[in-house]
Amino acid sequence: MGIFSKQFSNVVEWQEFREDTIFYKWNNDEIKKGSRLIIRPGQDAIFLYNGKIEGIFKDEGDYDIESQIIPFLSTLKGFRFGFNSGMRAEVLFVNTKEFQVKWGTQNAINIPVQQLPGGMPIRAFGTFTFKISDYVKLIDKIAGVRESYNVEDVRLRIVAILDQLLMKWISKEGKDMFNLQANSFDIANGIRTDLDMQLFDSGLSVTAFNIMSFTYPEEIQTMINKNASHSMVGDVNRYQQIELTNGMTSGKMHGGGAASDMAGMMMGMNMANQMMQNMNAPSGQSAPSGNKPNFCPNCGTKTGSTNFCPNCGHKLV
Repeated sequence: MGIFSKQFSNVVEWQEFREDTIFYKWNNDEIKKGSRLIIRPGQDAIFLYNGKIEGIFKDEGDYDIESQIIPFLSTLKGFRFGFNSGMRAEVLFVNTKEFQVKWGTQNAINIPVQQLPGGMPIRAFGTFTFKISDYVKLIDKIAGVRESYNVEDVRLRIVAILDQLLMKWISKEGKDMFNLQANSFDIANGIRTDLDMQLFDSGLSVTAFNIMSFTYPEEIQTMINKNASHSMVGDVNRYQQIELTNGMTSGKMHGGGAASDMAGMMMGMNMANQMMQNMNAPSGQSAPSGNKPNFCPNCGTKTGSTNFCPNCGHKLV
């Protein structure tokens, strides 16, 4: 029975297919007469003989190896199965999809900044996508010595050099260290090009690289937020008046404390200044309290310099 068992045919397939596996190598002593090849969607099958590519098959389906595969192999197209012999060959199944991977800096990167002698520690995270682009290079560098290769293997390889690339492209051309998100597209494009070159010899291609966010230390982020708030306010005096009024109306300033006394004194001074402006204004006019329209919003008459419409008497300010 042991003699005849070697004649049993094989089913050459990737049985335990995983989405995170880049390739899988089918190995057996021999491919027997009557064996079949099964290619599933999203897979390519590469026949290898003595480490060299004999044929690449990309169409999904169920094939008879003797009649439908061997005639298309480079050096084995005339192979004939014997009574008790088979074809010694390997079949490499390749996952053809694009793989999307999340990445993040392992440690904070200290970016040189003139204002901070020790540099500014920054973290970043995002995603990148890659796929197999060259089967010959893949087999020569990776598949020739490994039975399988996973997405995690590629992620670890990229993360190992990512900190250096981030520092290179963030520091390049004097990027605004406090607003890196605005330059994230240019930074990501530069990193993608460098990563693609790093993986080129392995037959892999980086098709996209995205930076979703930069993270600053808490104290730096607080300073950035304050700076943004002050830029939005514009008129600092008006901002102080608004904050003072909000504090009093919200009940946060009450009692006889220094803060309450100071608030009352400031409001009194503001009211006195307003009264003096009204008193110094020409007779029949009050100090302007806002921007007057060029035309009366009630009747459309041109307004001139008065605070009331000369036609209908509508108050303009």
